[in-house]
Amino acid sequence: MNSNNKKAWLYLLPALLFLIAFLVYPLIDVLIYSMEEGFNFASQTYFGVGGYNFSYVLHDPYFLQAVRNTFILVFITVPVSTVLALLISLGLSSIKALRDLYQTIYFLPYVTNTLAVGLVFMILFQKTEYTDGLVNMVINLFGGNSVDFIDGPYWAKMFVLCFYTVWVVMPFKILVLTSALASVNQDYYKAARVDGTPKLRVFTKITLPMISPMIFYLVITGFIGAFKAYSDAVALFGTDLNAAGMNTIVGYVYDMLYGDSGGYPSYASAAAIILFAIVLTITCINLLVSRKKVQY
Repeated sequence: MNSNNKKAWLYLLPALLFLIAFLVYPLIDVLIYSMEEGFNFASQTYFGVGGYNFSYVLHDPYFLQAVRNTFILVFITVPVSTVLALLISLGLSSIKALRDLYQTIYFLPYVTNTLAVGLVFMILFQKTEYTDGLVNMVINLFGGNSVDFIDGPYWAKMFVLCFYTVWVVMPFKILVLTSALASVNQDYYKAARVDGTPKLRVFTKITLPMISPMIFYLVITGFIGAFKAYSDAVALFGTDLNAAGMNTIVGYVYDMLYGDSGGYPSYASAAAIILFAIVLTITCINLLVSRKKVQY
């Protein structure tokens, strides 16, 4: 090993130590916990090693409910928020007057406290003994019937959760895509105008390929972030998500550790490993797709 390689490893050492301490070691520790059957948190003892914890979690109706909620949330909010952010970014890029003001307004939800936004959404959607909520007032105005979006049917609660999640994550995507659009070489657009290329073809053949790396980045991080959803559901439906039928996989892990049914780190670890496997699988699929669709 020459001196240059030694210097490179020396520069990388702080980052490697950080990754080992806060990523590799916790992952190994969680994997060990997930294999310890009958783990007693108080005495730190267990009676066997095997896959019972995974079997228990995969047959737990609360976990299956959390998986269903999480997958619905992921496969609705990620595409919707990405497409809406792209459309808004295109609109912002095409105007000059008050562009900075509009960008600031769109970015405000991202820097606002999650629970505060959740309370606002509860006021908008929740029915009380005094009012049906602002959204129901609009529905009634068009002749519809009031819906209890917070304590009512499952589809209504899922709609509010998806709407809330899109609202929270979209500002960051708008910021990233606006920056990506601004970095596209204008010579391509000039050449397209000279050739009289239709705007739709310009968008599909120039704009989309040029910003495809950023779109791919947002899709990947969007999937990972949506699979980790928990605070959004708590902000809307409270801490007892199992009773509301709106728990997520991360919420299930938290409940197994600290909730009313807590004190079971082995079950929580097994659920966390399953979540890790799901996210890793979907990320690998996205990476394979990106080889054909993303232009670097």
